Amino acid sequence: MDTPTSRSSARPAPGPSDGDSGLAPHRTCRVKAYDLAYVEAGSGATVLLVHGSLCDYRYWRPQLEGLSARRRVIAVSLRRYWPEAWGGSGEGFSLQTHADDLAALIEALDAGRVDLVGHSRGGTVAWLLARQHPERLRSVVLADPGLAVDDADCAGPIDIDRNNFRRRAMALIRGGDIDGGLALFTDTVSGAGTWERMVPGLKGMMRDNANTLIAQATERPLCVSAAAAQALRLPTLLVGGAHSPAPYPAILDALAALLPNARRASIPGASHAMNLWNPRAFNQAMESFLSTL
Repeated sequence: MDTPTSRSSARPAPGPSDGDSGLAPHRTCRVKAYDLAYVEAGSGATVLLVHGSLCDYRYWRPQLEGLSARRRVIAVSLRRYWPEAWGGSGEGFSLQTHADDLAALIEALDAGRVDLVGHSRGGTVAWLLARQHPERLRSVVLADPGLAVDDADCAGPIDIDRNNFRRRAMALIRGGDIDGGLALFTDTVSGAGTWERMVPGLKGMMRDNANTLIAQATERPLCVSAAAAQALRLPTLLVGGAHSPAPYPAILDALAALLPNARRASIPGASHAMNLWNPRAFNQAMESFLSTL
């Protein structure tokens, strides 16, 4: 999930502006019979940004602005997310489909070996791509990834209520109470009152993507075995907000203990959406990591 908990009731949750305000017009790239929407800025080595639940390429506006002075930065909207107006039914929405799309996008854009950044559910997509196509990546950044990590049977830090509240949120959305469903989802993940305090631009983005939650409601966190983690040799940055809620800190701790080439970064004053709460610190952590590769 991609929305932070405010530490003060008077402080609105941060978020992108409405529409494409402040961003270059989006482009599309035909991959696997689908037009993926994306925006890009800058030139040089490519950084590919992958959003999480209920979001799209607009989520990464602070990184497009902050990282593109030295690099080519691409933010993509995954299949079925805005600007597509999807009804939530039919094929084309899965973790594997999204990973396959990204692999095809990297090739179609002639991006070379990219630095891949995934947040929350996007971190799960990034993990899949890193495991299946490490030759297309130079490094991977996992920001509060929605993974499950265990040393044997992947029965580790999985929130057992995760699917239940997703299904309840989905039922509200299907019944026409979109804001009620989104409020249930965001407040369960990021803290009570998050939806109420959220700025209009972020609420609008989530409304635009509300129907994706219908397809996501049946997903389980991807299980990462110790063997799979130890086999990933790519340089990896594990990023969390200093106030990120459970289960994300435990996921990062488990990954840090298993990945052979991992570093950690904690974003001060930030919760799950650390790149929005404290974009300067997030971008600095990115630059510090990428500059050593």
